Amino acid sequence: DYVVVKMIPDNRLPPRHLHSVHTGKTFAVIKWESPYDSPDQDMLYAVAVKDLVRKTDKIYKVKTRNSTVEYTIKKLEPGGKYHVIVQLGNMSKESSMKINTVPLSAPDALKIITENDHILLFWKSLALKESNFNESRGYEIHMFDSLMNITAYLGNTTENFFKVSNLKIGHNYSFTVQARCLFGGQMCGEPATLLYDELGTGEDSSAAKSGRSTDVAAIVVPVLFLLLVTLGIGFVVLYMRHRRLQSSFTAFANSHYSSRLGSAIFSSGDDLGDEDDEAPMITGFSDDVPMVIA
Repeated sequence: DYVVVKMIPDNRLPPRHLHSVHTGKTFAVIKWESPYDSPDQDMLYAVAVKDLVRKTDKIYKVKTRNSTVEYTIKKLEPGGKYHVIVQLGNMSKESSMKINTVPLSAPDALKIITENDHILLFWKSLALKESNFNESRGYEIHMFDSLMNITAYLGNTTENFFKVSNLKIGHNYSFTVQARCLFGGQMCGEPATLLYDELGTGEDSSAAKSGRSTDVAAIVVPVLFLLLVTLGIGFVVLYMRHRRLQSSFTAFANSHYSSRLGSAIFSSGDDLGDEDDEAPMITGFSDDVPMVIA
């Protein structure tokens, strides 16, 4: 034997299992279940979003018959803090949760350039990768002195560089640059951090590489210059020797040139000797007498 019992739905119960599915910079996806299983009619939910930073409220209405409800809250601010309340439209018991949106990213390519009595911090514009960032908001810069264990607020700027002076020798500093905080420092961007050693090179890893490259260049450039000069001198010496040899050969050939024969006459080593010295010189031939050379 069995009996079927149908429970009367209680619309005073709160939504169940309210939680966040995904949170971005300007939106949050939340999810919950109906107060009871398999609703037989559309249920109207009220989603209240309280901005804990700006102290403002917004209410959204969601109507559905689904047992599981997923809803996206839009038009939030990066780095914001919100309190979300979900309940039935008849103002029954509520379910609530807190969400924090993702803050703006840290500025890229933070670098240091050392001058005579100060340093300059440089970074890329955050607007290049963050569509929600306006340059008019600006950046704020903080400095941490590890020796004194003190963090100082240096100021803010709407530019992509910042001048820092009055650094003490022997102190190690950490500089952070981030999107300027709003509403009492509660909505800030992610900080970009850079270490600086006043006694050392005053650079981070990337700046140190740049410094090492500069040192190597200071050594390599003079060596290459000396090699080029040496090669140039060698070419000049070879050219001069070539000219001298050419001149010597020309003078030697001219001294053995016979204008009558129209060619130069050279003797081999076998022809040199006493017999050649004692042999009479042939002084000339007649044009109509053939000359035979054995």
